[in-house]
Parts: sequence; C-alpha cells; structure tokens
Amino acid sequence: MQIPTRTEWPTLFVVAICYGLFAISTVLIPTYSLFAATVLLTLAIALHSSLQHEVLHGHPFRTQWRSDLLVFPAIGLFIPYERFRDTHLTHHMDPNLTDPYDDPESNYLDPKNWARLNGFFRAVLRFNNTLLGRMLIGPAIGTTAFLVMDLRSMLKGDGAIARAYGLHAMGLVLVGWWLTTVATLPVWAYVVAAYGGLSLLKIRTFLEHRAHESVPGRTVVIEDGGPLAFLFLNNNYHSVHHAHPQLPWYALPDHYASRRDSFLKRNQDYVYSNYAEIFRRYFLNTKDPVPHPLMEVEDKPHLNTARTS
Repeated sequence: MQIPTRTEWPTLFVVAICYGLFAISTVLIPTYSLFAATVLLTLAIALHSSLQHEVLHGHPFRTQWRSDLLVFPAIGLFIPYERFRDTHLTHHMDPNLTDPYDDPESNYLDPKNWARLNGFFRAVLRFNNTLLGRMLIGPAIGTTAFLVMDLRSMLKGDGAIARAYGLHAMGLVLVGWWLTTVATLPVWAYVVAAYGGLSLLKIRTFLEHRAHESVPGRTVVIEDGGPLAFLFLNNNYHSVHHAHPQLPWYALPDHYASRRDSFLKRNQDYVYSNYAEIFRRYFLNTKDPVPHPLMEVEDKPHLNTARTS
C-alpha cells in the first residue's frame, strides 16, 4: 500500500475552503439572506468536523500540534476537539466496535438497561434509530449523554478531561469575539447552524457500524462520490478507513476501488450504493434494534471476545 507523501495539499485546500465558507457565511451572506447564511455555515461546521477527524489521525502535517492548530477553535461549539480525538481513537479499537461499554461511539444499549426504560424513553430511542430521528434529535441525545459522562469524570478528578474543556472554553471565547465584533450573523442563527452541522454528520454515522459476529463485518462501505462524500471527506468508505486509518481522505476511494472484492469479502458485504439508498430505506424506518442483539442473544457483558475475521 502506497501512503501519499507530505505535504498533503488537498487537505490544506479543504481547510481554506472551510474557513472561507465560514467567513462569508458569518460576515457577508447574512446581509443578503439569513437563511442562506445559516445553511452555508451548517455546511462549513460539518466540514470542519470532518477535518477534525482527519487531523486526529495525523494529517496533514507530520507534527501533530501543527495539524491540531488547523482545527482550533472548535467552531461546532458543542464537543471539545481533544475529547473527540480521545474518544474516537478509543473507538478505533476494532474488537470493541458497537460494544455499549467499550465503544464510545456505539448507538446500542445493554439489553438489561433497555429493559429498565419506560415506554416513553423507548419510543424516543426507537425514533432516534430512524434516519429522520437521528438527524432531528440525535444531536441532542448524543451531545447530552457525552457531556454528562464527561462531567461525571471531571467530578471524579479526571484532569485530562478538565484540560480539554478548558482549551475548548478558550476557543469559544474566540468564536464569541468573532460573532460579536466581526460577524453580522445573529448568535441564535450560529447555534442553529452548529446543531445543523451535527445533524448532517449523523447521516454519516447512522449506519457506519452494525452488530456482527465478525469484527470486520461491523463496518460499512457506502459507494458514494457525491456532495455528502466530500462533506464527510470520504469517510463513507469506512471499512477502508478502519483498516488503514493512516490513509488521507483523498486516497480512500482509489484504494477501495483497486481492492473492492477484498474489502467486501472482509466486511461481509456490508455495503450501500449511495446515500440516496440509505434515505429511501431508513428515513422513516429503523435499521437496528436499540438493545445490542448479540449481547441479548449471547448474554455477554462485552463483545471483545468476538471473532476478528
């Protein structure tokens, strides 16, 4: 496998696009159309999160702190970059994928916890397992659960998490300065766009992983090369990314195309042709149960004993 050499100019070009879009959507466009400005800012914030994902995997510079500076501050407001980095790298421990305890990005619940929920909360979580629900209420559910978990950790004395939120607060001061002294976009519209950015990202994460006995069979490929693929920096080739997280975003499609049969055999044909297919199938329908089906059937407290191939 050939890994592209430095400097990764395509990534730097996307960084320029992202901040250019951020600037015009907060300063120039609001004077003509508040709606258009909010939509464009939503796109910029979603793209910024995709860039954060690229950076935490060691791109585009060899020196990590230089890459980190490219995505500071976290213009998406809600999640500190360092917390996203740390939890996402934990998520890349593939034997733990989808485990409600060991995978911080799992959308499944332990069946025993599901059994304790009343009818209202079960209905909410079932709706959250449709694509429409994931986009509408998923950001609120996921962010609230994440912040509550981190608050509990900080109250127990976790200094690393407290540091991450301290740096995040410094970034929010910069965003606040921009909004109050430079931007013409109202603060409320910025918050709407930040939520909208998370909502767009939920399209990508909605079915990235599934419950499956085979570890490689848990990770999807969506063979889409359209606008959403660019917005997500080709992370729709998610099985390729998990197999080769060192590959930059622009190398993923060609690497997949040259080894398509191998990847589909590896991930047990967990593949969709494009995002339009996903909207057709799951916009109003659930893809998965909320309680983890393998934990329910096999009565395992964790999943890290599952087969790896």
